[in-house]
Amino acid sequence: MAKFDENAKPFSQKWMDDRLAVTTLKKVLSTEYWIPKDINFLWAMGMILAATFGLLLVSGIFLLMYYKPDVDMAFDSVNYTIMTEVGYGWLWRHIHGVAASIVFLIIYIHMFTGIYYGSYKKGREMIWISGMLLFVTFSAEAFSGYMLPWGQMSYWAGMVITNLFEGFSPDIMGGALNAPGLVEWIRGDYVPDDAFLTRFFMLHVLLLPLVIIGLIVLHFGTLRLPHVNNQTGEEIDFEEAADLYKAGKKKESKVIPFNPVFLSKDVFVMGVYFILFFYLVFYHFNFAMDPVNFDPADGLKTPPHIYPEWYFLWSYEILRPFPKDPGLIAFGIAQVALFMIPFIDRSPNVAPANKRGLFHIWFWVLVIDMIVLTVMGKLPPQGIWNTIGMVAAVVFLLMGPALYFITKAEKKL
Repeated sequence: MAKFDENAKPFSQKWMDDRLAVTTLKKVLSTEYWIPKDINFLWAMGMILAATFGLLLVSGIFLLMYYKPDVDMAFDSVNYTIMTEVGYGWLWRHIHGVAASIVFLIIYIHMFTGIYYGSYKKGREMIWISGMLLFVTFSAEAFSGYMLPWGQMSYWAGMVITNLFEGFSPDIMGGALNAPGLVEWIRGDYVPDDAFLTRFFMLHVLLLPLVIIGLIVLHFGTLRLPHVNNQTGEEIDFEEAADLYKAGKKKESKVIPFNPVFLSKDVFVMGVYFILFFYLVFYHFNFAMDPVNFDPADGLKTPPHIYPEWYFLWSYEILRPFPKDPGLIAFGIAQVALFMIPFIDRSPNVAPANKRGLFHIWFWVLVIDMIVLTVMGKLPPQGIWNTIGMVAAVVFLLMGPALYFITKAEKKL
């Protein structure tokens, strides 16, 4: 009689393992993906971002069923058909609008957490770069989505933002050969119209979501090899710590498995987050919807003050105080500087900012300056507001060189 093997795999599991290595994938991505014990709730922001993106996809699919990407029907399809005629259409729109705004708050928290704890340092540069690529792509996705309701602010924000590309329009041989204008090429016309709307509709519902999904996979992939950073910046021997954990010495081990231990903590934080999220959806959704955008787009009536959504205001304020060409250069430098942080920071230390002397001051100056830029970007560019905005923009541009010299002089802890 054959001896029964208690460890024998069920036929279905063996069949899948032989073809897709499901058990190995489960270990690599889940049960034997090791996370440092010494981390706090801020490390759950990545999973919250992924969950919020999932909400955006689901709510977007429901809105897509009734949205009309046509300049004559877009406004009514959003503000009348979806909001008043479709059952629970208002709920899906509120979820989509609030999620589109809140996702950037979580992105900024995630970004500043990475800076504070030095999670971009040597060996983790690709984690930071892939995260910044996600930030840029989410920004493009948000901008394209902002065009779709085809209200006043949609139209004029589209007009202003696409006008920025006029500075990059090619001019060959001193004007003897002028290539087609880049702005007109982007819009498909001289002013935002039907071609403009349908192009941004395609970007919003197809191309950019595919890019975001790919970048999310890349971002999680970059976390797998150098492993997640921790609160103290301690270099952990993950193999040794994992062996201790698997041997039953869980207290002595400095790591925990992603699933189920760390994932359960993520789920708890997400539960708290979604309570707050749906509170906003039901009771305070107006913060995510500009009242000016409830007027239909009118190319002959300019709003008294044009501004983007709050999550773009800091960038907008860096651009706005300067003349056109210097403003474009300042805007470009500001975006590139964020990508370059891992290479500008010359300190040998991987430690929280509060242990790094001048870097701690630099970090909080950066946070406060970006808040000031955000507030100034919403206010009219006149009087004292314009002066404060100019000073804040200059301070931001000087933060990169300051980071280099501060960290170059930083002594090893």
